[in-house]
This record gives sequence, structure tokens and C-alpha cells, in this order.
Amino acid sequence: MAEQNKNTRKRTGMKSFIGGTILTDERTLKQMPFVGFLAVLGLLLIANRNWSESTLREIVVLQEELEELRSESVTLSAKLMDASRPSEVAKRVEQAGIGLQEPMRPPQKITVEKED
Repeated sequence: MAEQNKNTRKRTGMKSFIGGTILTDERTLKQMPFVGFLAVLGLLLIANRNWSESTLREIVVLQEELEELRSESVTLSAKLMDASRPSEVAKRVEQAGIGLQEPMRPPQKITVEKED
């Protein structure tokens, strides 16, 4: 019996692997569901890695776009602040020839007393 075990072990060496007879061995066939499970886990791991990398690339692109939009917003805000100064408004009204004049007196509060 020990000699038969030795012969079986010799058959499962490199020669049986290269020849393909290892695939018909009973011990190998018993392990096939586990090997299939490992293959599915490997595919899931690869798919998860690819999904994560594409998500990270998308995040980087969106962050760059956000920085660009922020800088554009700050620039436009500064231009609007500059354009809304009273001196700038007066210059534009004069250039447009609308005929409005800048008031010389500051605005005052008008109070009306109520008669009982």
C-alpha cells in the first residue's frame, strides 16, 4: 500500500501537470469549487480596484473644476464690487449721456408729525 501511495505521488509531479492528467485526478477535482470561489473573489477584487481608481480620477477632475469655478467667482465678484462704486456709476452715467446728475447733498430722513 505504501508503494502504491509513492507511485500516486510521483504521478502528481511536474510531468502530470504539464501533461494535463492532474486535472483528472480525484484530489484536484474535489478542490475545483474552492478554486472557482477564489477566482470569483479575485475578479471581484479587480473590479473593485478599477471602480475605485475611476472614482478617484473623477474626484480629481471635479476638484480641479471646482477650484477653477471658485477663482472665476472671486474674479467676477471683485469686478462687480469695483463697478458698483458710486464714482464708477457716475462715470458710466456720464458716458451714457442719460442726463442724470449726482446729488450734492447727502440724503436726509423726512419725518412727518401726526396730528391727533
